[in-house]
Amino acid sequence: GRPWHRRLSAMARYCTEQRGRPNSPDYRLYFKNADGKYISPFHDIPLFAGSKDDKEIPAKRSKTTGSEALFNMIVEVPRWTNAKMEIATEEPLNPIKHDIKKGKLRYVANIFPHKGYIWNYGALPQTWEDPNHTDNITGCCGDNDPIDVCEIGSKIRSSGEIVQVKVLGVLALVDEGETDWKIIAIGVDDPEAQKIHGKYFNLNANIDDVKKHKPGYLEATVDWFKLYKVPDGKPENQFAFNGEFKDKDFAVEIIKSTHEYWKALLHKKADGGTIKCTNVLVSGSPFCCSEEDARSIVQSAPAPVNGDSFSPEVDSWHFFPK
Repeated sequence: GRPWHRRLSAMARYCTEQRGRPNSPDYRLYFKNADGKYISPFHDIPLFAGSKDDKEIPAKRSKTTGSEALFNMIVEVPRWTNAKMEIATEEPLNPIKHDIKKGKLRYVANIFPHKGYIWNYGALPQTWEDPNHTDNITGCCGDNDPIDVCEIGSKIRSSGEIVQVKVLGVLALVDEGETDWKIIAIGVDDPEAQKIHGKYFNLNANIDDVKKHKPGYLEATVDWFKLYKVPDGKPENQFAFNGEFKDKDFAVEIIKSTHEYWKALLHKKADGGTIKCTNVLVSGSPFCCSEEDARSIVQSAPAPVNGDSFSPEVDSWHFFPK
């Protein structure tokens, strides 16, 4: 592997700035890069960690697929928490905000025996599941968001953290007729990444390693996604491939295709509808804005306020027949 002192942590290159009040509709988490510029986490953070845009030594290439080994992940929801935090795709600079349904802040239910989200949950930047594209594997359209990631390491991450992850596999959720890929990954700095990788940067790490080192976790993941909307009165979610996880190479191909859809979106070759493509660093994008424009977007958001109250029903437990 490469010496640790040469690896800046991804987080050191990005920081967040809160606006509004936590657990309220006006809460926003904006992002800044190492140069202190406000940026969009959706568009301005590179997908490939260690790419030249990322001012880092490039990741090793896998001999089999030619794919770069590491991806940047934006953490939206820390493990064991319930607030449905997400990248605001329809707002300029795409801060993280609290999702709202029918005028209420959304919290996921605790489905026995789980508490909130059972992984650090987030998204890969510079990816987009195009709703105008029918997936030839699942026969469904994309869900109009960046691709989702379940980070299965042992650390609890914080909302807005940027983690370099190793992709292990993917689950294909079919959610209300849309394809919603769930990438399974682990942070390379996680104490357990060594085991799941074999050696550091073992490029053959795969979904079977998860079954070996974290027995029951993948089954729990399918269970969680199947049931998490049932407490809201929705039917159980369905899966492509009978809920089987596909391997790393399959996952990387899916990520690459969503990266291509994102490129088309940012260069006006695809219709993003209400998606905001405002960015600061994507070269050649007609949606590029100046640093001043970016700063005024953030400054026009509500001033930050302390406070952290949420409703007690968040802690209730739901039981379903197995």
